[in-house]
Amino acid sequence: MKTPVLTIAGSDPSGGAGIQADLKAFSANGVYGMSVLTSITAQNTCGVSSVFHLPSSIIDAQLEAIFSDIPVNTIKTGMLATTEIITVVSHALALQNIKYLVVDPVMVAKGGHALLEEDAIATLKANLFPQAFLVTPNIYEAQVLSGMTIHSMADARTAAKIIHQLGCRHVLIKGGHLAEQPGTDLLYDGRFFRMYKGEFIQTQNTHGTGCTFASAIAAYLAKGHAIADAIENAKAYITQAIRHSFTLGKGHGPTDHFYFLQA
Repeated sequence: MKTPVLTIAGSDPSGGAGIQADLKAFSANGVYGMSVLTSITAQNTCGVSSVFHLPSSIIDAQLEAIFSDIPVNTIKTGMLATTEIITVVSHALALQNIKYLVVDPVMVAKGGHALLEEDAIATLKANLFPQAFLVTPNIYEAQVLSGMTIHSMADARTAAKIIHQLGCRHVLIKGGHLAEQPGTDLLYDGRFFRMYKGEFIQTQNTHGTGCTFASAIAAYLAKGHAIADAIENAKAYITQAIRHSFTLGKGHGPTDHFYFLQA
């Protein structure tokens, strides 16, 4: 039987990021994807033009529908845009026996539109991070969360330590935009660092890479892989997905979640 994994995130109608990317990444990496929708965005490859946040009551009802019927031990969160949404989600998760909670702290869309309200950042740190098995910020998000500027791998190590002190068990700073070593990710478990060196693929078609990478990690954790191996496997997957990315629309095209199905 396929292992179920739940994503709690916003919707991207263009299919490259958000819930849509999460579900594709789950399927591509061998788990059964389920979803709880938090926000509806009007977006395409050029950016986000409008956002509607679902009422907290329907978010809570979606979570209750899943938890009352299907055992879940792995969850990935994406766009949790407001203090109210974060509070509802964190409270619901605290009542469950979640082994692996992967928190992707989505803050800003590729086009620059804010996907996390500024006053909600403190709530995210206080309510959800202490429940997280892994937090996966990119460089920009890590700077916001740590309150420092990141120019080098040494800066990334310091930022990871600061974020880890918020209560999560592991921090993975995604280094796709790190000037010093682009494509290199940094894992910190509270004691040791591990670097995941990768190839930096020059392409503008990177819509949804963060969502996809975090979801792939969650899939491998759900299948029983240790965190170091889960990240390594997920990194190999997202690298190939980016390598096979394609132009769609007028802006940042998507990665190819199912590149391995090409004839």
